[in-house]
Amino acid sequence: MHAWPKALIGILGLQIWIVNSRRLVSKVLRNCIHCYDYKPHLLDQIMGSLPADRLSLTKPFAVTGVDLCGPFLTSYRIRGKAPYKTYMAVFVCFATKAVHVELVSDLSTNTFILCLKRFIGRRSLPNRIFCDNATNFFGTRTQLEEFKMQLFSQQALKDLQMFTSSNGVEFSFIPPRAPHFGGLWEAAVKSMKLLLVKNTGHSHLTYEELQTVAVDAEAVVNSRPLAPLSEDPNDGEALTPSHFLVGTSLKALPEPSLEECNLSHLTRWQRVTHIKQQFWELWRRDYLHTLHARSKWLSPKANIVPGQVVMIHEDNASPQQWPLGRITNTCSGADERVRVVDIKTAKGVIRRPIPPASGKTLK
Repeated sequence: MHAWPKALIGILGLQIWIVNSRRLVSKVLRNCIHCYDYKPHLLDQIMGSLPADRLSLTKPFAVTGVDLCGPFLTSYRIRGKAPYKTYMAVFVCFATKAVHVELVSDLSTNTFILCLKRFIGRRSLPNRIFCDNATNFFGTRTQLEEFKMQLFSQQALKDLQMFTSSNGVEFSFIPPRAPHFGGLWEAAVKSMKLLLVKNTGHSHLTYEELQTVAVDAEAVVNSRPLAPLSEDPNDGEALTPSHFLVGTSLKALPEPSLEECNLSHLTRWQRVTHIKQQFWELWRRDYLHTLHARSKWLSPKANIVPGQVVMIHEDNASPQQWPLGRITNTCSGADERVRVVDIKTAKGVIRRPIPPASGKTLK
């Protein structure tokens, strides 16, 4: 009856005595495919090192992650008009964890491109944008590639090389069904949704009211300390993402008037540069070392190799209904650890991450 080790040892003990029965029974159960299907073990791998973009001293939003959250019901405030759905694009800076929020009326590609233009107009052109594999993001990349080919032709490059050295926006997609690859912007989305749900509930705000609440929530998120507060009273205020955007916390009290001061002592750009360098020094001293700790996936595991047969984890299905597949290709990181694999199934080749959802090799 495919019993578990204790039950099987008890049944065998009624008839015969086996030396080292527990070890033998466990070995038999490990090799039983039917028993394995009911309680499979997911593969894992040691947590990867932080990307260099998280540790570089660059301008805010030079490398950005983006994700959409929602929907939020928005009211027309017209009798007989049903509320419509509004979504929110959350942009997160890789270096400073600064957050920028834009409202989008739907999930189409054109709407996201307009949202991206508003973001670029306020936060400057980023070098790279990381996002998941949503359909609207794929469509955006396609249109941006066509726009890039037109804009950066040979003639256009000659006209634009004196104004800019940027070659456009590079999109980087994380593997499908791998939200832990984008934990930075997923955490920002969680914080934004928590603040919005607490402050809006089911109030059915208008578009302008929802935008105001979203900007207020953005200011709160950008005013959170990057590192735990020091107990030394001489350290001053805690370093926050808004220090890299406006020079102080967005929720701080207004500064006193400086109209009576000597302007010759306040207009030196060296002082401003020195203050910015102090922010980055605090960033290195208080925040950077906190990123190196691994919270899970602490030990390295043997890499999976092409040709192995695996069960593919499905969120909305029981383990008995998980499909089988064969590894056709592996993608390793800079540390030579495999964390993404291509699997050939009856429906085609799919890509899945390790960990936690690609399965385990069958014996």
